Amino acid sequence: MITIGRLADYAGVTVKAVRHYHQRGLLAEPPRDASGYRRYSVQHAIDLIKIKTLAGAGVPLARVKELLDADPDRFAAAVTDIDRGLRERAEELLRARERIAQLNAGDRLFVSAEVAGYLDRLRELGMSRRMVQMERDGWILAHSLSPDEAAAWIADKRAAIDDPGFCAIYLDHDAAFDWSPEDPRLHALADRTHRWLADRYGGSGSTREPAQDSVVARLVAMSVGASSPAWSRLAEIVEEREAGG
Repeated sequence: MITIGRLADYAGVTVKAVRHYHQRGLLAEPPRDASGYRRYSVQHAIDLIKIKTLAGAGVPLARVKELLDADPDRFAAAVTDIDRGLRERAEELLRARERIAQLNAGDRLFVSAEVAGYLDRLRELGMSRRMVQMERDGWILAHSLSPDEAAAWIADKRAAIDDPGFCAIYLDHDAAFDWSPEDPRLHALADRTHRWLADRYGGSGSTREPAQDSVVARLVAMSVGASSPAWSRLAEIVEEREAGG
């Protein structure tokens, strides 16, 4: 007769696994002898090896007993069904791996190639992480809510970012986030912004840069916790300049 430890060694499993198979009703549990120990037979060893083999082949434990008790035809049909399930699971895992691999693409997972290139350019210019995140979130929302308009907006932004004057203004605008709303530098920045907008868009009868929807802008600001009294004051000053011509 065989002890549980020796039985586990024969099959290449742990004693814990043997007890688990008992609990699942897969392996018959022999009665205890006079000393209180369970003694296993050769048949137990054979059954345990079958269970281990089926489980190792990918058969769910819930279906192991079905296969152990099946005649050849039922066994073949069950194996075919299990194999189909395993193939579906493998395909699902492959798709999951592809999605995980896409995460390495960073921003390109969420935005168009044009926007991703624009965000890379902002990083090259030294824009703050906050500003890049606000831009990225804005483009995500813009493409979702207004895809046609977003395509025109990003084309305009990509053209503007090649202008050294715009880059300088945008960098100062980024820095102004933490300024006091009473900072005198805001007026100088507003003047430069107004002049740049007038030079770029004045010919079309508007000094306004193509802007993302105001709802989008508010959602973006909320998503990154952006709240800058200096930016609000800067916008007011620019509007005053535009109103005054």
